[in-house]
This record gives sequence, C-alpha cells and structure tokens, in this order.
Amino acid sequence: MAALPAGCARFDDSTAATDWHDAPELTAEAAPQPELPEVDEAPTPRGPSTSETPVPPPEGCTDYDKAVIATCLDTVSAVAPLPSDGSAVTVLAGERRSGRVFLVGTDGEPREVAKLDVEATGDGGLTGLALSPTYAEDGLVFAYITTSEDNRVVRFAQGRDPKPVLTGIPKGATNNRGALLSGPDGALLVATGDAGKATAAADPASLAGKVLRIDPAGGPAKGNPKADSAVYASGLHAPGGLCGTADGSRLWGTDQADEHDAVYRIEAGEDLSVPAWTWKDKPGVSGCADWTDMLAVSTEESGNMQNLPLTEDGSIGGEPQVTLDGEDGVTYGRLGSLAQVTGDVAVAGTVNKDGGEPISSDDRVVVIVRQPSSGSGRD
Repeated sequence: MAALPAGCARFDDSTAATDWHDAPELTAEAAPQPELPEVDEAPTPRGPSTSETPVPPPEGCTDYDKAVIATCLDTVSAVAPLPSDGSAVTVLAGERRSGRVFLVGTDGEPREVAKLDVEATGDGGLTGLALSPTYAEDGLVFAYITTSEDNRVVRFAQGRDPKPVLTGIPKGATNNRGALLSGPDGALLVATGDAGKATAAADPASLAGKVLRIDPAGGPAKGNPKADSAVYASGLHAPGGLCGTADGSRLWGTDQADEHDAVYRIEAGEDLSVPAWTWKDKPGVSGCADWTDMLAVSTEESGNMQNLPLTEDGSIGGEPQVTLDGEDGVTYGRLGSLAQVTGDVAVAGTVNKDGGEPISSDDRVVVIVRQPSSGSGRD
C-alpha cells in the first residue's frame, strides 16, 4: 500500500504532571437514568424513578438536578473523564465551536484548562477528547479538531501549547467530526469523517472515513493490519463515538450515514459494510458505552439514550430500550458525547445550543450510571 497522505509530528513526551484533581465523592447505583449526587452533605442516591419530589427547574446557571456537574457551557461535543473508581467524577469537557476545554466536577465552577484553535464550520471544531494512556505520568490529553487546513489530532497539557500528532485528515463542507478512544494497549483509536465525500471511506489512500490506530507520536501503532498504515478499519461517514470493553476485546463505533444511523462492531482490517444495528429514523447517534450486557448509545436529534441488549457473545440481541426521553420526567435534550468513567459510570455532554432548545443551564455535563438490560428478544 502506498504511504497515507498524512503528517505526523514527533516530539519530546516529557511533560510535567498537571494539578488537575478529582472532585468530592458521589455515589452511583442505578441508571442509565442519572444518579443525583449530593455535594454539601453525605451522598444520598436519588434517581428519578425513586424521587418523590420533582427536581425544580434551573434558575440561570444553577441546576438543581444533582446529576448535573457542569452548566452554562457551549455545545459539549467531547468529554474525557479523569481516572476514577467511580466514587468521584472529574471530567474534561470540550466545546465544539469555541475549542475551549474545561475541568468540571462536583467541586464548583468549571475551570478552563485549554483553548484550542478550531474552525467550527459545518459539524467541525473540537469533537473528540481522550486522555493519554500514560496520563498519570505525563498529564497529556489528545483532541480531535478541525482547523482552517484539515482535520487533525493534537495533544496538550495544562499550561502548554497544543502540538500536532496526526495532520492531513481531509476536511470538507460536512462530515468533519471525529472521535477518539485510548486503547488499553497504549494505542490511540481515531474515528474520522468522510469530509462530505462518501467514496473516500473506501479509499485506502485516504485518512477520511476510517478508524485509525496510532501510537502517541502519530505513527501507525504496532499490530495494525498493515505495518506501514494507520488504517485499522474503513467505511465511516460522520462518526459520533468510539467505545469498548476495558480489556479492548470489543470495540464499537457509531456513525451517521445518508441512509441510516448505525453502530458497528469494529474489527481489525474490516470494511464496515454490515452494521451491528441501524436506525432508519436517524436519531443522530453520538457517543456510546459498553456496559457488558448492554450497549448505550446517546443521540443528538432524538435527545435520548438508546440501550441495546447484548448477548453473551457480544452481539446485539434485540430492540433498543429508550431512556432519558422525558417519559419518566428526565431528559437532557441533545446528547453530543458519552464516555465511560468505569464499568458502571459514564458522563454525557449536551449540545442543546447547537440546534436544540436550550434551557437556562445549558449546555451541561451529566453523570449517568448503568442499568442492567431487561433483555428483549432477537428480531
């Protein structure tokens, strides 16, 4: 295969550890409806299904829903939780249009830690965040951004300028969005859009419409299908998210194509032509979380969570169960990102200021806890 048309930057990895810190404890027990962690006193779980008193509506940037850990942001299209056992949650939250990255948690107001130079035309901007596999030592964070020239992966640390990692990912009028996931083997997985050119997804000489697997310096990761290529799988169009099991044995990617929304089980060297599940009504799939017995997929257009039951072999076993849709009084509107904190806890970011119906406390970051699948039959 010919060399891919991409640029890589290699540089010193030595970066002083940041002073980012975990937030005060919160307790998580039942979901995917959100838990409501208390902050000023001992944590008391109070899920929407068990609450006797409705949560009051927000007043300005004050949101009384204790599952909400950050308010009054703008279009939270990327979230990256800091390492945690789930008893406390602290998150890096990225704004698509501004390129700002905030540290948020239950300890107070969001704190801006970085400002990336992005071009947010169409669906581009800052659309992906992931911690370095060695974050505890180097404090590095990866971001997927759109610039005036291309789509690219950069990395940064608090107080330091961002540096390019992988450049030259095609940019177009649409489908510039991307997603990132740090693998347990130290590699970085990168989902790229087709930049408005559907045929690019199948073109092995293009970085567009792919799942890439790179090392922290931007080169092809060891163990890729082809040693000289970053391409791990092909066939995406407008990816919303990447997720998988903690051991890396299962990997998923969501995608918004012209004919349907889809989720794919991603395998090395695969042409993503057969989805694991499709939505003909196109709810706008975005992030995902693998709960072992259930795959949770957040949506932008429908503004809910689609929970797909999984069988023992990891295949999808039935129709999605829909939550966070307002039926039980809980909804957060358009969900633009979703990332797992642990096997039981995730965080989501809302994008209501980008085509939705924002309330006074939007856009927000919300803590969500898993719920075992009730199991529905196979189609």
